[in-house]
Amino acid sequence: MPNIYKLKYTDKDTAIADLISKGCYTEDLTYCEGIHAIVEIGVIILNDATYDDSGNELTQPTFIEGYHYDIMCNQEIDFGENQLTVTNPLHTFSGYEE
Repeated sequence: MPNIYKLKYTDKDTAIADLISKGCYTEDLTYCEGIHAIVEIGVIILNDATYDDSGNELTQPTFIEGYHYDIMCNQEIDFGENQLTVTNPLHTFSGYEE
């Protein structure tokens, strides 16, 4: 059974640097050995923007803090404070319970 990680970073550049340092990505952003998938979730919308009948924005969207990734791999990786426990995930890997 592969390991599945839900991760949150302050921004994309920080995430990529950490994923390279942890042996998930190579410098050219290809998967390293043992990595099955890296899914860039990005920013997550908490509440959608609202619009009037003319398409004018009434309220701006709100976002969950951070920039998010999901990783599926063979190895155990310590992502430290970037690893999340999620009870209602936005993304799942088909066929795998998280």
